[in-house]
Order: sequence, then C-alpha cells, then structure tokens
Amino acid sequence: MPFKKVSLKITACLVILFAIGFFVFFPAYLDKQTNLLHDSHLPVISAQARTLHAQLIIGDWHSDTLLWKRDLMDKHDYGHMDIPRLQQGNVALQMLTTVTKSPDGINYEENSTDASDNITKLALVSLWPAKTWDSLAERALFQAGKALELVNEFPQHVSLITSKSELARFILERKANPQLLGLLLGTEGSHALDGDLNNIQRLFDSGFRMMSLQHFFDNKLGGSLHGESGEGLTTFGREAIQKMQSLGIMVDVSHSTEQVVKDVLAMSNQPLLVSHTGFYGHCPSPRNISDDLMQQIAANDGLIAVGYWDGAVCEPNVIEIAKAIKYGIELVGSEHIALGSDYDGATSVPFDTSELIYLTQALLDLGLSELQIKQVMGGNMLRYLQLHLPG
Repeated sequence: MPFKKVSLKITACLVILFAIGFFVFFPAYLDKQTNLLHDSHLPVISAQARTLHAQLIIGDWHSDTLLWKRDLMDKHDYGHMDIPRLQQGNVALQMLTTVTKSPDGINYEENSTDASDNITKLALVSLWPAKTWDSLAERALFQAGKALELVNEFPQHVSLITSKSELARFILERKANPQLLGLLLGTEGSHALDGDLNNIQRLFDSGFRMMSLQHFFDNKLGGSLHGESGEGLTTFGREAIQKMQSLGIMVDVSHSTEQVVKDVLAMSNQPLLVSHTGFYGHCPSPRNISDDLMQQIAANDGLIAVGYWDGAVCEPNVIEIAKAIKYGIELVGSEHIALGSDYDGATSVPFDTSELIYLTQALLDLGLSELQIKQVMGGNMLRYLQLHLPG
C-alpha cells in the first residue's frame, strides 16, 4: 500500500478518535468548570440537627441538572446533584427545570434577545437530537425525557409527580421506602413555547407542572428583569398564563420584571411562585426584586424559594443563606418561604444536595424553631403542591 494512502488512513483515524474523545469528555469538562463548589466554613453538626434533619420532608423548587450530560443514577464528584446525593441529603421533592436558551455574555443588568445562545452550543457538543438545535420546545421535551427515563427504569428510586393523587401516593410509598425521590418538571422561561400557545399543552402532557415566564432576556410574554425593555406582560403573555392556569400549571415569576410580576398578580387566579431568588433587603443584587413586591406575592399566599448562590444571597455561604431565609421569614412569614437552590445552573455554591444538613444546622444556630425549619425545608413546598397540582 502506498505511503500516502497509509498516511491518510492514519490521519482519518486520528480525527475520528479526537472527535470521539471530544464528544465523550468535553461535556463533562464543561460541567465541572460551570457548576462549582467553593470552599466555605461549614458548621459543626449537632445531635439535634441530625435528629431533626432525618425527620424533615425536604423539597427544592429549582435545579437545572437535566441540562448536563450526567448519568443521574451515578454519584459524581462534580456538579451539585444526582440521585444518590439527593437520597443522601434526605431530599423528598425535587423540581427539575429545563433551560432552553441562555445568552452569551450573560449578566444581571441587560441581555439582548438576539445574543448568541449558549444552549445551542451545549446541545451540539452534547449530541442532543437534531430537532433540538432550532426548537426551544424540543429542548425542554428532550431534557424532560431524561427524567422520564429515570422514572421508567428505576421506579424504586424515582417517581414523577404530576397530580394531587400521585403526590398522595408518593408520600405513602416514601414512608415505606425513604430512598424514594419525587421529581417534578418545570421550565426555565416560557420562551420554551417557541411563541406557540399550543406548546403549553404539549409540555403539560409530557409532565410539566411549573413554568417560569422569563429567563435572562425579554421574550414574547414580556420583559425579563435582566432584559432590555423593562416591560410588563404582553397580550400573548396574558393568554399563556390563562392557558397554564386552566391546565393546573404553576406560574413562576423568577427572572421577570417587577412590572410583569405586578401584572401577573393582578390577573392570576392562583398564588405565584418565585422558584429561586433572594431578598433585596438582605442582598441588594439586581437579581432580586423589591421587598414590597415579595410581600405582595406572599399576601396572595405565594411561595418564595431562597437560592444558594451569590446573585441571590450576595455572600454564598451557609450562614448567609440561613440569614436570607430568616430575613424572608421576618418579612413575609415562615409559611411563605422555601428552598430554591439553582443547583447546576452555572452557579458556585457552598454545599451540594447531599450536604443539606449544614443548612439545617445553620438555621438552628440562628434561633429558628424546629417548626419553622420544617416549613422552610420542605413542608411549605408539600403544602403548596397539595393545593395547586391538578386534581
């Protein structure tokens, strides 16, 4: 065989090997570089905290874990969440949110709707199906499919909750099987509708029970807190909310402009969620809306879930997270506060989901009662779901 042909074959093989290595290893590398755990002073765990933590029903309203190419049945030493770590942390209820678009150069002040999209790039390197490359709805459905596969393959570990009856059955089953995890599905922004109201039904039929309205940019429903317009709800946005609530989809106003939140409060027939946030009075970050508006959400029996990263709590350590929760309790009452980690959402946090006992200890150290801790850590989430999931 001529040397030139041998050389071409060797080159082709090397190119193929490089491509295989890139698509196998680069997504994990990107995950490791994006979803971080930082060094932080963690409290000493007391016997009281261990006993209390074991008794808690723990729930988290926001995690973007489905975005990443990670086998969730395996325990990882990077990222923030997988099924073994959720079980280790005694988590009962986990809302998994689907990210479908994220602008390049993302920031809390101002992002263009037309900016280059990071999720398109992630979809390509992670070998998502071709139909996800130019459809945000298909991206949401693809990520949801990962959760549905877990439910089908590992029913002894994972259960999908889409209704009040399924929630009641899950609670009974978990008493016999404390390792059982209840998953729920939500969107990170309603640009996932691709501008088509019919996609609300498609997402509902695939298990989605929470939808946020905006993410880091303005969309067809209205303005983002980090967009360019500062506008409120559009006519399309009002129609979308009416459709969501008629089906029993819970509305999340995280990332929405204050005007959007006010408009939703004025028209909503259900209490609202803020699935991952902080309080402006505790952390004056452009990520957090005003305390007055938070009080209005709570006055309508809404639920406000506190996050663990710098944009929400300014100093992302367990003490400041606990202080943000205590601030929220003092502002709106303990029955309106919950957890919204934003795990695996390109955040750096002081503990992963297996280490939630540190937050239980920090709340005890701040003087919260065991009843308040039970409410915040998951009791309020359970109550909200019992009231507002479809019948």
